[in-house]
Amino acid sequence: MLRYLTAGESHGQSLVVIVEGLPAGLEVTADDLAVELGRRRLGYGRGPRQRFEADELTLIGGIRHGRTLGSPVAIEIGNSEWKRSDKWHDEMSPAPGATDFPLTQVRPGHADLAGMQKYGFSDARDVLERASARETAARVAAGALAKLLLRQIGVEIISHVIQLGSALAKGDRPTPADLATVDASEVRCFDAAGTEAMIHEIKAAAKDGDSLGGVVEVLGYGVPVGLGSHVHWDRKIDALLAQALMSIQAVKGVEIGDGFDVAGQRGSVAHDAIRWDADEERYRRDTTLAGGVEGGITTGELLVARAAMKPLATLNVPVLETVDTATKESAVSFKERTDVTAVPAMGVVAETMVALVLAAEAQRKYGGDNVDEFVRNARSFHAQLHP
Repeated sequence: MLRYLTAGESHGQSLVVIVEGLPAGLEVTADDLAVELGRRRLGYGRGPRQRFEADELTLIGGIRHGRTLGSPVAIEIGNSEWKRSDKWHDEMSPAPGATDFPLTQVRPGHADLAGMQKYGFSDARDVLERASARETAARVAAGALAKLLLRQIGVEIISHVIQLGSALAKGDRPTPADLATVDASEVRCFDAAGTEAMIHEIKAAAKDGDSLGGVVEVLGYGVPVGLGSHVHWDRKIDALLAQALMSIQAVKGVEIGDGFDVAGQRGSVAHDAIRWDADEERYRRDTTLAGGVEGGITTGELLVARAAMKPLATLNVPVLETVDTATKESAVSFKERTDVTAVPAMGVVAETMVALVLAAEAQRKYGGDNVDEFVRNARSFHAQLHP
């Protein structure tokens, strides 16, 4: 089955990801991955770091002449800031030594204090460098591979921002054909009025040195029937999606379909009616209340998942009350370079996590040591789905 492992720290020399389980023969180029990494850097409200901390991508192994070999794929994402700054050579050196600048004024809402207590550290940097959302660059690289595999069976994953601060988007959902329009929005919002309102919120928060959270919606088009299972708790596709999305830094809430809204409705209006489509010779649901999942199994309808991101814990004007772990005296949390919001970028990461889950479950269902076998097995299953 498809699995991956990331390594590396935010200000370290590089991030590394190893992806195991991809079938042989999947066409991949460094540009395919670079496009997705570039999308992760989008968004009004990002800090200056995004302008100069380029993702220097290197394919290390598992790919030859533009195709996967069936062996693990290794990718390195170099940190260009490391090359420019002696500070990080010293601060993040793997050689024996100690820092002259320990961080002890821990940030509420970050992993700083809990991580220090868990691992016995006296310097918050030992925690924050790995807890940083910079790690998601490695995930996006892995997810780009998953997207390429899913595309072989007609699956496309996109996202859009539906809330940023108190500003909400309205109107229709985007389709894969609308992805360029979504990415062209400074906040990755498909609604022009919503985009304007979100930018206004960001400008107001930036003026105050504050931060904003929000909600992204991830849409899976062409997701086939039968991914996931009802028979075990850890095989349910909605449970896998929830875990994957909740694992994204600063995400505090996940829903599938209209999860929280339907909780307040009566059962007579809270479920997607089922009909037989004689033209397509398949069962259909015309609404997305369940988000394309029933009983832990994909239904073949549009997959809908949402992730809610809290405001970032690092503020440009540090005002959050905390304690200095060295002196135990009251303090305000320390400041590192930060964004006003990272919600637009989080949407790209959320696409990644959904793609990785769907690709893994598709491989579990269809198998195949090479891409042709994988596609053939998928087509065979669906050809006999509605005899």
